[in-house]
Amino acid sequence: MKPVLVVVAHGSRDPRHAATVHALVQQVRALRPGLRVETGFLDFNVPSVPSVLESLAAEGVRDVVALPLLLTRAFHAKADIPAVLADAPARLRIRQADVLGPSPLLLAALERRLYEAGLSPADKSSTGVVLASAGSTDPEAIAVIADIAREWRHTGWCAVRPAFASASLPRTEDAVRELRALGCARVAVAPYVLAPGFLPDRIARGAADADVLADVLGPAPEVARVLLDRYDAARTPLLTAIGA
Repeated sequence: MKPVLVVVAHGSRDPRHAATVHALVQQVRALRPGLRVETGFLDFNVPSVPSVLESLAAEGVRDVVALPLLLTRAFHAKADIPAVLADAPARLRIRQADVLGPSPLLLAALERRLYEAGLSPADKSSTGVVLASAGSTDPEAIAVIADIAREWRHTGWCAVRPAFASASLPRTEDAVRELRALGCARVAVAPYVLAPGFLPDRIARGAADADVLADVLGPAPEVARVLLDRYDAARTPLLTAIGA
């Protein structure tokens, strides 16, 4: 039996968040029909992660890969999720997969969203991009966003600047102004977030003076492929350990 994939989402009071998570999970199921995929939320939405794990244990499931639906390794990946998994039923063998980012597939998804918003590959050299993330107090997470911006700049954009909706600076509107001052012919904002909610809405407000605002990553097929890549990387040592 393949380990069950449990996608661990943060949750939100905004109903768009859960709807987007479920749409992404449907993409994963479509890409790999033989894989059982369940979704659990840390807060605000149901089912909760503990209830999903308890249900699986009650069914007799033995092996689980828990995949954080997160783009960076910050507090939730380092503390919240391990604590929840530590309280899971003892009969479950659980392996926590890596977070989704960074990944070249996520850069491809960001570009997909920018092109869907009206840009074309021919616009790259004259367009400055704001890589707008939710933000974090974790220095590792902030450094990863800065590294992604530098890497993305080398793919042909006029300039790429990181921005944060909370906890860190600069804000989206400040990065937009900086790119204008650099002389970029147009400025686009690419939200490096998975689903709509309070902080993505703040990013959108900060993009008021930009020429283009892309949609959140959501159920982009590239994101679904990253989920499966992370699952495969986590399940291999788990299967080896049980002799499968």
